[in-house]
Amino acid sequence: MQSLETFKKSVETHIEDHPIVRMNRYTSWFERGEATLEELRHFTVQFSVFSHLFIEAQLRKCINSPDLESYRASKEILMNELGVTFTQGGSVDNGRFTFRAAHFEWLLDFAQALGLGFEDIGKRELGTPSTLAFCDALMKWYASSDFSESTGASHAIEHWAAAGFWKQLVAGLRRIKEQRIPELPLGFWVWHDQIEDRHAAHTDEELTVAFAQENFNEDRFLRAGTAVLDAVETFWEGLFADRALPVAV
Repeated sequence: MQSLETFKKSVETHIEDHPIVRMNRYTSWFERGEATLEELRHFTVQFSVFSHLFIEAQLRKCINSPDLESYRASKEILMNELGVTFTQGGSVDNGRFTFRAAHFEWLLDFAQALGLGFEDIGKRELGTPSTLAFCDALMKWYASSDFSESTGASHAIEHWAAAGFWKQLVAGLRRIKEQRIPELPLGFWVWHDQIEDRHAAHTDEELTVAFAQENFNEDRFLRAGTAVLDAVETFWEGLFADRALPVAV
């Protein structure tokens, strides 16, 4: 077994230097705020499918948790997604549930400003092949019953989420709001950008803890992390190719 420092270098090569972490063609374009209404609707539909189906993967991750601590950590994410707010201590324990606090309902508010209804977003049948490939990869790797695989996928997802794509989306949406759609609510996007800034600080600590586990397998960690980032890249490249694709409403 290699040392922790040597393993961290392998993680940097496979995950932190993955093309989709380093550069995202779609969000770099989106940041300019030039998306047409049709392109914005298509983006919203596809993102809503991923966002909604992520709940399914998160539930499976809870079920497959190797211990109570991991189970509770996964459940924190799941319950917040469903509408339990974090307390001042940063936990959903003793948090308050409201329907309106569910992330999907925030996204629905955004979609409605674009002329999309509940029936137009979030359903698997609305996903393109590239979107569904990403969702299925989350179920396979992120929600894996293999500790090393699920940890590798989680680590990769955190690095992707902290790489700046949320900031690019927010920047583009703010331009669109200022120039064309003043009633566009941005709460879903701004909140996720802010929360990912806090998550990023914990990834190295979590990697160190995982590496020390007796059943940790380095190869499976890297395989899962790379596979899930490949699927992330497929999702964004699909959106890049779909630009100017009209969406029926």
